[in-house]
Amino acid sequence: MNGADGDPIKRKKGRLTRAQDPDGTRENIIQIASEEFALNGLSGARIDEIAARTRSSKRMIYYYFGDKDGLYLAALENAYRLVRDGEAKLNIDGLPPREALTKLVEFTFDHHHRHEDFIRMVMIENIHHAQYLERSSAIRQLNITAIENIATIYARGVQDEQFRDGLDPVDLHWQVSALCFFNVSNRATFSRIFERDMGNAETLARLRQNAVEMVLRFVLRNDQLR
Repeated sequence: MNGADGDPIKRKKGRLTRAQDPDGTRENIIQIASEEFALNGLSGARIDEIAARTRSSKRMIYYYFGDKDGLYLAALENAYRLVRDGEAKLNIDGLPPREALTKLVEFTFDHHHRHEDFIRMVMIENIHHAQYLERSSAIRQLNITAIENIATIYARGVQDEQFRDGLDPVDLHWQVSALCFFNVSNRATFSRIFERDMGNAETLARLRQNAVEMVLRFVLRNDQLR
């Protein structure tokens, strides 16, 4: 017996269950689609290729996501969800503000380095002037929590007389993102132009520390600089 999407359904203990785990199947499709979109862009990615690399069928992809645009938006939402879930697991609420901000910058740098597909998908979405992101209330909600997180750290730092007053948390989030994003987005061109491997372990460790120091110098009061 087949389901509405043409995929087999099995009868188990008097009830019908899909032969494939639907959540696992959907996750697998999004993972492969993210790789394809990051590599080939929205226009260059092919549903046939995505289906061939997954444990599903082309028909099932359309069943879950409607069309290629729907699949791209789901992949984009998942990319943002991964970084925000990682931030939520940092457990930095009890840390002093300076240490909490350091941990946040380090996490952002490491996450972007490990998830190059996220960087490429954000670059692609900027090429499309964020028109797909605009359709997603999920992404907007996810990024509200990102600003709330950094705003809380910043407010505690101001209250403790460590951070200078008057900064916009969105600007601060922008600066952190810029330092960590550029490290991935421009690595290939920088490495080729200046004939230096910007992705080796030694360089990455130095750039990671530089990112932390630049953000701290941006927010710390003059009497806290050292």
